[in-house]
Amino acid sequence: MAPNDTVEKILHAATLLFAERGFSETSLRTITGMAEVNLAAVNYHFGSKKALIQAVFSRFLGPMSAKLDTALDDLLESHAENELSTNVLLSCLFSVIMEVTEEIGEDPQRFMRLLGLAYAQTQEHMRHFIVDNYGDTYHRFLDLLDNSLPGLSPVEFYWRLYFMMGAAVFTLSSFEAIRSILNADYQQDMTMNEVVELMIPAIGRLLGNPGET
Repeated sequence: MAPNDTVEKILHAATLLFAERGFSETSLRTITGMAEVNLAAVNYHFGSKKALIQAVFSRFLGPMSAKLDTALDDLLESHAENELSTNVLLSCLFSVIMEVTEEIGEDPQRFMRLLGLAYAQTQEHMRHFIVDNYGDTYHRFLDLLDNSLPGLSPVEFYWRLYFMMGAAVFTLSSFEAIRSILNADYQQDMTMNEVVELMIPAIGRLLGNPGET
């Protein structure tokens, strides 16, 4: 097995298990068992469980940051900064999330579960890691989003941002369960992309632009 194949197997198994069980509840031995590699391989390639958790996020966030920067550059070429609406920016963000998860062969539900866990569980190192490595893109997007919502104080923007994240993480991380309820109660089905299209104006209003459609 080539080294990069080993790394990919470990990262995929860790993604599945962390998203399903949480970080603290998932042991390295459980990950190596699913990946069918020995514990020495994890220690060799990652060094520690904390480094493995960070590598799992980097697998998503590295390409997401690059694509989001490019997408924002494209938007700013065709719009003045003060013309970028909340919904356009949210659409840009979620398009990048859906595109990258498809490219790396992971379910977007898993990424959203991991994102929620990074805040819900005691993983302070993850928040520092994300800001240290992807903070430039993160703050660039937030500055544009804040600019699209004039009149909000910094504290109001902070809380509304987390209201938005909570709604998005819950909806997308629980997509299959919510979809099953929709099928049972309304005899209708929707794809995740269709749900994202419905979700964007809803969380846009949650952020504070009630008139935008």
